Amino acid sequence: MFKKILTGLLIILVLIQFIRPAKNVSAAMSANDIEKHYPVPENVKTILSKACRDCHSNNTVYPWYNNIQPVAWWLNGHIKDGKRHFNLSEFAAYPPKRADHKLEEVIESQTDHWMPLESYTNMHKEARLTQAESQEVIDWANGLRKEIQTKHAADFLIKEKEEEH
Repeated sequence: MFKKILTGLLIILVLIQFIRPAKNVSAAMSANDIEKHYPVPENVKTILSKACRDCHSNNTVYPWYNNIQPVAWWLNGHIKDGKRHFNLSEFAAYPPKRADHKLEEVIESQTDHWMPLESYTNMHKEARLTQAESQEVIDWANGLRKEIQTKHAADFLIKEKEEEH
């Protein structure tokens, strides 16, 4: 009986190798990418590339183990969830109030150290941010928030008046 169960599990494991999720890979940088619309200093670009873009953009650099199921499904779920929360490739498409809120969450994620996820940094040691790197991201996000708030001050005033009523 044990041999039949083991054989059945092995067959299932082999068969699921052919069921693969679509990869999150773009041929070119999105027209709405944050870097095309807002200043991103080189040091921050480096940090975003090593610790954020795999899950929070339209272009993931996949590790070798992404070729093994069910690992690829698990990674795909993380990527979809990450993009749903914050997508660097689509940032310019966010309305100003949402963009401001997303940057506020970026600041919180670095202040409270809940990003990048431990499950990611366990496999990607280079994605572990130092305190100085986290502070660079915080400073950049704070500056960008001020820029967006200033540029779209009327939008923020309208939202505040709507919320008062």
